[in-house]
Amino acid sequence: MGFDFSQFDKYKENNRLEAKKAADGLPNSLWETYSSMANCYGGVILLGAIEKEDGSFLTTGLKDTEKLLRDFWNTVNNTQKVSINLLTDQDVETHTINGDVVMVIHMPRARREDKPVYINNNLLGGTYRRNHEGDYRCTKAEVLAMLRDQTEETSDMKLLVNMEISDLNPETIRAYRNRHMAYRGTHVWDNLSDAEYLDRIGAARPGGADGRLHPTAAGLLMFGEEYKILYEYPEYFLDYREMLDPSIRWTDRLQSSSGEWTGNLFDFYFRVYSKLVKDLKIPFKLEGITRIDDTPVHKALREALANCLVNTDFFVPRGVVIRKDAEQIIMENPGYVRTGKDQMLKGGISDPRNKALMKMFSMIGIGERAGSGVPSIFDTWESQNWKEPVVEEQYSPDRTILTLPLVEKDGVKTKKTTPKTTPKTTPKTRDRIILMIKDNPQISIEELAESLEISVNGIKYHTKKLTAEGVLNRIGGTNGGYWAINS
Repeated sequence: MGFDFSQFDKYKENNRLEAKKAADGLPNSLWETYSSMANCYGGVILLGAIEKEDGSFLTTGLKDTEKLLRDFWNTVNNTQKVSINLLTDQDVETHTINGDVVMVIHMPRARREDKPVYINNNLLGGTYRRNHEGDYRCTKAEVLAMLRDQTEETSDMKLLVNMEISDLNPETIRAYRNRHMAYRGTHVWDNLSDAEYLDRIGAARPGGADGRLHPTAAGLLMFGEEYKILYEYPEYFLDYREMLDPSIRWTDRLQSSSGEWTGNLFDFYFRVYSKLVKDLKIPFKLEGITRIDDTPVHKALREALANCLVNTDFFVPRGVVIRKDAEQIIMENPGYVRTGKDQMLKGGISDPRNKALMKMFSMIGIGERAGSGVPSIFDTWESQNWKEPVVEEQYSPDRTILTLPLVEKDGVKTKKTTPKTTPKTTPKTRDRIILMIKDNPQISIEELAESLEISVNGIKYHTKKLTAEGVLNRIGGTNGGYWAINS
């Protein structure tokens, strides 16, 4: 966070800017703020100023600046007081403002490898974060979450020696392998057994006292049954909520705990993705009779959903929640942004919380490894003239929230239209029907309806009109007949 001294009188205290009087030396609360800013977004600390009632600042000045600077550097380099010194000489400066000397400390955001930053040699009792009310002491769960994120080997790589390959769902494994084959084509792994294949993709690994293959945590999350996933992740929960009708609480609901399906990540991903895109008003193209509907919006939603899952901290409460209504899609996952929100929006650095899961998704063509996923989502929304997405981080418990508006910047909803309600679309619908019939004269009413995403009654209406106008002619019956197009 930059600080412009010429604009001092316009600044107000917030969660990235804090003022402390420091009349009698370094205040004890300085180190709590040091810890909290390092563990959040960074910020600026002003010594020799106070906050007025309206939130703006008033300078009070410092008595012995040289002694204060000396005490500050001695303390920040004392590991008994501060776990790590994140500052360089350029981060601390003094300035004269309104005739008073003010010390300015530019606090950087700590790297995940250096978190948690704590004070008084007390990891659990001396770790702080900031919210809108100021500094607060982190809970044990928050500290443990930061410790989990320190290592390069992410928690989903853990080998679960108390579980067997047979604990994974064979139908989910088969579905994954089919998607891998469809995406990659012929592959040298196609003839491997399931156990060998799981080893190759990082879902299993040999180890333990018996030296046999056991699932990894990623394998359990991707292919396991929900009740078995809870053995390793007691807080595991996946929830999809669709609220398209205001008069009904849920128009659709999917929960991992229902017992009606596996509850694993793979099945959740594809079930939810189909629900997210089923009624988007997105144009598509035809190549012959093949529908090409993989638009940038579809790709962005796949990216957003995968990003949500591979960055989830499955040890943190409240679980993954995906909400869809007429105006927006909201994706929430437990866990803060490992690279920081600013870097996430900027792109260029990929640091997923679950690297093994990301690898498995990428092997079937889902997920962006280059760190450009979130910026591409923003670019796609801009190209649609939709309101800009919003990324929000919450703490205690840690949570990342991505809001994807489905309304244009002028507030217009992106409602899906049909030929019945929008007469202007009728010629295009007629042309598409004729094109598909030309390429496949034997095509059925039901196949037309499915391909064009129009009701069967709608297709019957249009074909009846085209027949009455002499454009179409049906030769033979419903079964075994065909369409003829007149000149």
